[in-house]
Amino acid sequence: MPEKARILIVDDDPTIRRTMAVILQQEGYVVETAENGEEAIAKSEANFYNLALIDVRLPDIEGTKLLTLLRETYPRMIKIIMTGFPVLDNAVEAINRGVDGYLTKPMSTEKLLKTVREQVMKQDKQKGLTEEKLKEYVASRFKQARTIRREITNIRAD
Repeated sequence: MPEKARILIVDDDPTIRRTMAVILQQEGYVVETAENGEEAIAKSEANFYNLALIDVRLPDIEGTKLLTLLRETYPRMIKIIMTGFPVLDNAVEAINRGVDGYLTKPMSTEKLLKTVREQVMKQDKQKGLTEEKLKEYVASRFKQARTIRREITNIRAD
């Protein structure tokens, strides 16, 4: 059975946090919430999250700046910006800071779930590719070590 994705919702509006958490939990995701950037950073340092949904306007930090700080706690965490004030400057800054997705509020349940599913599936696929590459690397190193050991044995035999 695949691991359930862990999601962090960062929004200063308690109604939005609660609503999104319920929707995502009903889909089987493990969800935690944070009401500001400081709490989000503390939680991401203490816990692993596959994905973070981040409001652009937080009381203590801009969501686009939080993207960079969260990248430092776990670089492969998917980061999706949410905003009720979609402006080009925010979108460009988010892209420059490595955002993986951009949602505008209010958003439909379908749009939220579709975006989260797509990003988690993309992350799972990349994880699988990484694990496969690691297996190939270990196998090739093992083969190389066996070859070297055989060569050393042959030298000693001569």
